Formats: sequence, C-alpha cells, structure tokens
Amino acid sequence: MFHHSHPYPPFIPNNATKLIVGTLPPPRFTTGDLKVGDVHFCYGSRDGQLWPILDRIFKLNLLFETSEEAIKQRKEFLQRQSIGICDIVASAKRDKIDASDLGMQGVELRDIIQVLERNPKIETLLFTGGNSKNGPEYFFRKLLKRYELSLMVVDSVVPRIHYVVLPNSERKITTVSLTAPSGAANRAVGSLQAYKDMKVENPNLNTLDFRVMQYAKHF
Repeated sequence: MFHHSHPYPPFIPNNATKLIVGTLPPPRFTTGDLKVGDVHFCYGSRDGQLWPILDRIFKLNLLFETSEEAIKQRKEFLQRQSIGICDIVASAKRDKIDASDLGMQGVELRDIIQVLERNPKIETLLFTGGNSKNGPEYFFRKLLKRYELSLMVVDSVVPRIHYVVLPNSERKITTVSLTAPSGAANRAVGSLQAYKDMKVENPNLNTLDFRVMQYAKHF
C-alpha cells in the first residue's frame, strides 16, 4: 500500500486573511517524479486548474514549468494578496497510486483549527472542493466534530458558504466551497444550473471560464 504524504508544509504569509484548503497533490509530487510542466509547489500539477484560474483573474503571466522562478512567482503572489495555502490532509494510504480523493484510506488530518489559532488574521477558508466524501469540506466537518463545532449555512447554492465560530475567541471564520479546480470536476460543473444558464447565453463558455468567474468573486 502506498503511503501518500503531503510533500509541502503549509505556506501562510504573516498577513494572510484567506487560506486555500485542499486535500493532497498527485502522488508524483510525493515521490518526486514530476512531469514536464509541473511546478514543484502547492497545486503545481500541470493538469490542475487553480493556478491557470488565478493567472487569468490577476493577469499574473505565470510560468508553468519546473523551475525556481515559477515557485517564486506563486509565493510572491500569495504574499501580495494575503493568501495562504494549507491542505487539510497530512497523509493517506492508497491501494491504487492515483490522485483520487475517494481512494484515500487511513487519512491523517492537519488540525486547521490550530492553524487558525496560530494565524489570527485569517478570516476565510477557500475549500478547493465540497462536501463529497474525502473532499476538503468533508474533512473539515470531521475535524470540527472533535471540537464539538459545526458549520452554519450562509448560502446553500454552489459555491456553498458557511461559517464557524472558533472556541474561546468568538472569532468567526467563513468557508467557501469552490468547485474543484480539476478536470475530474468538469462533469459536476456541466450539471450546475448556473453553468447551463450561462451556456445558453454564451455557447462558447467552457468549464474553465465558469470557474474563473466563480473564483474571482472570492479571491
């Protein structure tokens, strides 16, 4: 069984007010067998869409290559925009070596509540996925149960918005469950009524365009 450990520590600038929370990068980032076009940093898979989305929103002219400059560009952007990254899964085991969230077993979580307590400026968690099994919101809900906390609904329409009040501080944290920035989520995007309505108005609209519009509201 493959032990899939997270290859990157949290990247949280001191000024961070938002925190991107996902699960695990593809196994090749753990083993170091990167593909041409991968960036050796969080969400650096050449097949992933987070950085292409942010590149379009902020007009970053990012490099998409395995280089130190590409890493530097992303870190500098996060610092400028007061955004951190801390995926909720520290490690998992897999029978099949792939990037499927559903394939994760024996999951060990990072304690995001403690991360929030250490970073008092963070106000918003941006989940790169929803509450389906082994998604970031799903695991966050499991973590909250340890603290006898739960998410309160603000908006139930995708991207769903909730909030939680941290214990002992009365600090309110907003969570936004974005549509996952992966090709595997394209089918889910296609089934959304909002996407269908936009597609009627603009037949050239694609699933990446839809994500760009969705993410722009929250980044």
